[in-house]
Amino acid sequence: MTPELQKLREQLDQLDSRIVEDLARRLSVVDEIGSVKAGGDDAIRDITREEELLTRIVELGQKSGVDGFLLTRIFREILDYSVRRQHQELLDEHNPDQRSERVLKVAYQGAQGAYSQIAAERHFSPRGTEISYRGFRTFKEALDAVRDGETDYAVIPIENTTAGSINEAYDLLARMNLAVVGEEVLKVEHCILALEPVPISSIRRVYSHPQALVQCSDFLNSLQDCHVESFADTALSAQHVARAKDLSQAAIASEEAGRIYGLHVIRRDITNQKENYTRFVIVTNQPMKFDERIPCKTSVIFATRDEEGALLKCLKVFHDHHLNLTKLESRPRPNTPWEYLFYVDFRGNVGDPDVQAALRELTTYTSFLKTLGSYPSRTTRDAQPAEPKRPPRKRTERPAPADAAAIEPAVLKTLEKAPYKLVSRATRAQDTTITVRNVTIGGDRPVIIAGPCSVESRDQILACAKFAHEIGVDILRGGCFKPRTSPYSFQGLGYEGLDLLEEAGRLFNLPIITEVMHPADVERVAQKSDILQLGARNMQNFSLLKEIGQADRPVMLKRGLMASIDEWLAAAEYILAHGNQRVILCERGIRTFETATRNTLDLSAVPVVKERTHLPVIVDPSHACGEWRWVPSLTRAALACGAHGVMVEFHPDPSKALSDGPQALTFDVLSNLMEQIQADQAIASGEA
Repeated sequence: MTPELQKLREQLDQLDSRIVEDLARRLSVVDEIGSVKAGGDDAIRDITREEELLTRIVELGQKSGVDGFLLTRIFREILDYSVRRQHQELLDEHNPDQRSERVLKVAYQGAQGAYSQIAAERHFSPRGTEISYRGFRTFKEALDAVRDGETDYAVIPIENTTAGSINEAYDLLARMNLAVVGEEVLKVEHCILALEPVPISSIRRVYSHPQALVQCSDFLNSLQDCHVESFADTALSAQHVARAKDLSQAAIASEEAGRIYGLHVIRRDITNQKENYTRFVIVTNQPMKFDERIPCKTSVIFATRDEEGALLKCLKVFHDHHLNLTKLESRPRPNTPWEYLFYVDFRGNVGDPDVQAALRELTTYTSFLKTLGSYPSRTTRDAQPAEPKRPPRKRTERPAPADAAAIEPAVLKTLEKAPYKLVSRATRAQDTTITVRNVTIGGDRPVIIAGPCSVESRDQILACAKFAHEIGVDILRGGCFKPRTSPYSFQGLGYEGLDLLEEAGRLFNLPIITEVMHPADVERVAQKSDILQLGARNMQNFSLLKEIGQADRPVMLKRGLMASIDEWLAAAEYILAHGNQRVILCERGIRTFETATRNTLDLSAVPVVKERTHLPVIVDPSHACGEWRWVPSLTRAALACGAHGVMVEFHPDPSKALSDGPQALTFDVLSNLMEQIQADQAIASGEA
């Protein structure tokens, strides 16, 4: 090591020590605030305060040359940990008998490095006391340890966003007299681990827990001549591979498990769905009381009486008491064939008198009712991390009619004769809104979709995603399969481009949209893209319309180059008729005799379409005009005439773009356009 490098590393060490010291001082202040809140009635979590703090931190970062995305990620973790510390202060206040100076004992299923242990450490670390974690062979053994007093808590996985509910855990909770007092949500990032960095093709046997094998089934099916074997736990499978000393064996487990057992990561993120989360519950002997200022969920199990409409009556109890269900699941009732137990999670605290009244009323319609417990929520919207503030965008045009009778008689007469029914306002008068992650399309806030025409490289799409996130773009677009007029033009990177687009969207927390061109590609593209785009050239590709109508993904249907509005809506009808009700219409210009622009942007279509259909409509001015310098004006005009959003193209260097460079905005032009949109909305809402 050179003296210069040694000196620089010493500087880093000093800076890191100062960061730790400052963080310790911050947590000390957080604890003092928690004590003040425990004795008062102030809100425990102030989301507005968090948004303002993140906004200020990002602005400081911009002045100092520090990436705002990096700062947001760091401070989100700090804020989450701080809120958990304050929750703990209130927990001690309401449950004084739970306080203990002794070592806290926590059980989990599996070996060291199991996801359950990682979830347990995340949940209990804010307690500020010494904790001992102990792995057990099965879920039952871990819960038995709590029941028998060997441990204070058990952390048990209850459901996964890919593989669904973990039935064994539900069945154990139904029959054991234990209480659920917490939940934890962990992002599961499975890796394939081996003794050495060997090629994937050399792996002949893979071990893991059955749930992990289900979650990674697409990857496993791609392996040739490879045997898959279930194991009691992901970490145990890693331990087994380490002990076997066989280069042809591999395990599916966490990167942390690989580090513990000395294994190499052969490939990361091998799950079918990249957004793969497991929800764990925290179980102990006695229920706990939680301050009503903490957003809580309550879990119950019930069996209905054997009478007509029994389940409906039970669900109506929750409705009548304004309790929002977050989960409803049925499981076979033990030793009673063809009867079922219903597992329900709902937002509410069992300490709330209204929740108590609902549970009392529920006994009238049930033959069995068991309250598993109330606990702070980690999955509801009010528990989600804050975002830096973005200037609001509002729409001020006349709202959609409340019912069919409010539609103009002449319009209603036209709709009654139209060849489309499901998309018609005569069938559904209220606007349809489509939510994709945290973005709502068709609501009061216009949506901005932006990105390059084509995904060209990892560096290019990551740069676009990072910039889009920073300036407030809602959805990232990018073409992976390009329907080019000339067979010699760039045709896109295909599935490689889709992987890059998905990575960029996930890294910068942006939903993604890309075009699908062939019925055979719909299922595979839908696994990674949040929204499927059906291009203008395929508007009347009825085989594709039918296939995309069976996909569980929102669809953006672009208007054909020479399609009338009725033909466009009739194409949308095909999609709805095959089951998919989440369709977004996109006006992108039509062919006329005019040659000054690539197409003619038909902005008159926006109010006409909004009058005839409940589906949201957005405008793509980039493909309409074909020249970047006209895009900003047409974008603002589209929003002014009532479009629910716009989709524009931008590129790090349009002169080097592999497709449609002339219509792509530069980063600076897009940034200025976003500021203009915000100013327009402020004027329209009377705030400027």
